[in-house]
Amino acid sequence: MAAAAAPTVPEIVLPSATGQRKMPVMGLGTAPEATSKVTTKDAVLEAIKQGYRHFDAAAAYGVEQSVGEAIAEALKLGLISSRDELFVTSKLWVTDNHPQLIVPALQKSLKTLQLEYLDLILIHWPITTKPGEVKYPIDVSDIVEFDMKGVWTSLEESQKLGLTKAIGVSNFSIKKLEKLLSFATIPPVVNQVEVNLGWQQEKLRAFCKEKGIIVTAFSPLRKGASRGANLVMDNDILKELADAHGKTIAQICLRWLYEQGLSFVVKSYDKERMNQNLQIFDWSLTEDDYRKISEIHQERLIKGPTKPLLDDLWDEE
Repeated sequence: MAAAAAPTVPEIVLPSATGQRKMPVMGLGTAPEATSKVTTKDAVLEAIKQGYRHFDAAAAYGVEQSVGEAIAEALKLGLISSRDELFVTSKLWVTDNHPQLIVPALQKSLKTLQLEYLDLILIHWPITTKPGEVKYPIDVSDIVEFDMKGVWTSLEESQKLGLTKAIGVSNFSIKKLEKLLSFATIPPVVNQVEVNLGWQQEKLRAFCKEKGIIVTAFSPLRKGASRGANLVMDNDILKELADAHGKTIAQICLRWLYEQGLSFVVKSYDKERMNQNLQIFDWSLTEDDYRKISEIHQERLIKGPTKPLLDDLWDEE
């Protein structure tokens, strides 16, 4: 029996990207997971086979080399005919959030990924630390002032140089976005933040929509067993909705994000779940589902990358 054709993932045009670049709404996240038996390289290759075309990496994840090897292998195997078929995002770590380090950091990422350009580069956190090794969590004593304007000007420069097709941010509050928009000549195309059914981010989403900034959701399934009970995957309301639709809870969560007009980065290296996550584009949630979803308890999962946590990271939002 011939394999079923991979579902086509819808795309969003990025407004201020070079050459009207389009981003598939669903991407595969590559943040490392200690429990995964599958390597990042194998997971990315499998995802390409299944029809994923958007891959979300970061300098701090230590996966850029594996992602690059998978892309090279996919080209060699003829799974894709050109690198241009893929949408690759990476993120600059806080140690490189200095105006003079942006271009070299981006060039280093490209070299590690074996790519000529990125589709999107994001500022990973609105924080700067002294240059040096990646440390996680970030030690508060290493933090220095974040020169947002200087850093953004360097990112605009890297887009003009062709190192990336688009530039954006991650973990920015409304207040920080307002500051950025006050001087940006190329506005950020994306703000990648935590959005899931347990942290729906209505205010921030409304602000981004008004300003033409695409919201990309990370932790869309609110994973992380180490962080206690999962308000989403263990949620009785969602179990009920999943049963009613004959879908998985993950599919309900991702469909909700898609219906909100968001893009999202979902992390699963499991072949079966990767496939299930793609099966969300040909059915809909009902008004009644929405009513139930609005009753879910709201609490931020990812509180910040520093130890101790910063008071003003989210600006009380």
